[in-house]
Amino acid sequence: MNYLIAVLTNRFQVEAAYTALEKENFPKEQINILGQGYKSADDFGFIEPNKQAGKQSKKLAWVIPFGFAAGYAFNLLSGIEIFSWAGSIGNHLIGGILGAVSGGLGAVLVGGAVGWTVGSGDALAYRNRLNAGKYLIVFKGTEAQIREATRVIRQFEPENIQGYTEPVAA
Repeated sequence: MNYLIAVLTNRFQVEAAYTALEKENFPKEQINILGQGYKSADDFGFIEPNKQAGKQSKKLAWVIPFGFAAGYAFNLLSGIEIFSWAGSIGNHLIGGILGAVSGGLGAVLVGGAVGWTVGSGDALAYRNRLNAGKYLIVFKGTEAQIREATRVIRQFEPENIQGYTEPVAA
């Protein structure tokens, strides 16, 4: 399925664009308005950046065992005494635990940053525009319908207009 998303600066513009699309005999089910008083980004199903960040962090959790091994090996090779009461093996294990914690922290910071900035695609930009008080009109249809809807919406001078193709599930 194809989508067309246009950012309009005020409620009057988005309502006029909606009415113009209705006059072109497009079904109401194909047209959505997002913004204050209409659907929210969550209602529509825009990706939540924080969820994407969590997913990316979980994908990088495999570095935790490597962090343990690296911390253990570093303590073994350097002979650093972390706690005198722990003994040789205990200090190596504590070094491994500290390495695992560092690996987990790296997974959260790096995975989270990547998921938050890249994983959400354009959804974050659209969320920011909605938070700034702007409105989105989202049209869903075939390629030919998208071309016609683009022609109709362009006359309202949208701040941004972008077409998307939904990826086919494998």
